[in-house]
Amino acid sequence: MKFIVYIIYSALIDKYYIGFTSREITERLRRHNSNHKGFTGKKADWQIVHTEDYPTKTLALEREKEIKSWKSRKKIEKLIGL
Repeated sequence: MKFIVYIIYSALIDKYYIGFTSREITERLRRHNSNHKGFTGKKADWQIVHTEDYPTKTLALEREKEIKSWKSRKKIEKLIGL
């Protein structure tokens, strides 16, 4: 099983969201774009802008936490090549 760390972006609210999943990334994106109570449920225009594959849940979770700890839009945009 592989795990994917991903970054999605909403142009409507000009925000990034960082997460990880063991599901197909297209299915995870569909859920983010569905109407639900979470942060990403407010808008349905989320697009995948970056993914990284990891062989274990532990490694994926560590990387997700690392990216989230940056709290820096500039560092995220550098990572995704903007």
